Amino acid sequence: MVFQDGKLVCRKCGYEKSVEEEKEEVVVEKRSREEVPVIEGENLKTLPTTNVVCPACGNREAYWWLRQLRAADESEVRFFRCTKCGKTWREYD
Repeated sequence: MVFQDGKLVCRKCGYEKSVEEEKEEVVVEKRSREEVPVIEGENLKTLPTTNVVCPACGNREAYWWLRQLRAADESEVRFFRCTKCGKTWREYD
């Protein structure tokens, strides 16, 4: 959140909250199990690829990346995005 004109404004969704003075505030966003982190545009071309079967189209190549979604003492989650159809899915351990 950023402080603008006497209120805090969320950079992602635009939610505004009036405050009397500038102060630091932490907002925790809860994620549903179905949400997948978004990787867009030109960034895809720089990601590594691997041989894995896409569950949507059967293509055998996908970009992959790791993301820490839980506490630091838990393992990272591997995400894949099909190079053909763009379907994104995660690998469960």
